[in-house]
Amino acid sequence: MVDHVVVQVISAARPEWIFPFTGLQPAQFRRLVRLVAERGGDAIADGRPGRQWSLNLADRVLLVAAYWRTNLTMRQIGPLFGVSHSAAHRVIDTLGPLLALAPVRRRRVDQITIVDGTLIPTRDHRLAAPSKNYRYSTNLQVAIDAHTRLVVALGDPQPGNRNDTIVYRTSGIDQKLAGRPVMADGAYRGNPEVIIPYRKPADGSELPEWKAELNKQHRTIRAQVEHVLARMKCFKILRDYRRAAHTLTDTASGIAHLHNIILAG
Repeated sequence: MVDHVVVQVISAARPEWIFPFTGLQPAQFRRLVRLVAERGGDAIADGRPGRQWSLNLADRVLLVAAYWRTNLTMRQIGPLFGVSHSAAHRVIDTLGPLLALAPVRRRRVDQITIVDGTLIPTRDHRLAAPSKNYRYSTNLQVAIDAHTRLVVALGDPQPGNRNDTIVYRTSGIDQKLAGRPVMADGAYRGNPEVIIPYRKPADGSELPEWKAELNKQHRTIRAQVEHVLARMKCFKILRDYRRAAHTLTDTASGIAHLHNIILAG
């Protein structure tokens, strides 16, 4: 009779595994682990009195990032790290919130932000709703710095059948961006503080040339947020969110944090 042995396949001790599963360079990943430690990552036990994690902190951070990047099931991601699917679930629940993007406490007076919404297919129908992609989804509002392309704020996920102009206000992102210029597409009409393109006259006539030129410049600048949303969705969990909807805020914030680290180099 052969005893069942669980073998850890992926480990942060082997740098070659870090980039494929996180998008981070090893040095960036080490800085992230130190940050999580400062936020109390080492102090979190395994959910049971007197029981420590079988994985060290770096491996737990790698597990969370790998889960977000690949969207494997718990029964798939657990064996890759030599733990049970329930242990993998506990790691993600306890450590995921510590990877979240830190709130921006100070912003430049001249900072221009760009905001846009994206639909996240979400299995939890308590929050998700049928949307224009014909799936149950949530609407996630993301704002970036127009100069650096870093994510500066996220809204609370809202049902996907609500349009951007409403979700901009109900998600709370309008409060996070208050006092600074905000750019968005025409879907944000009705929010006077948001800079949107000029609309064609109701009589069907063409826009004046100067307005058409401003709209062209507006599209060029605003395209940056669409590129950021596409890069965030390299983390496949944002293409099919199977977890409870209330965890999506922390997950999206953590992915925005990883995106910023990757972009900042």
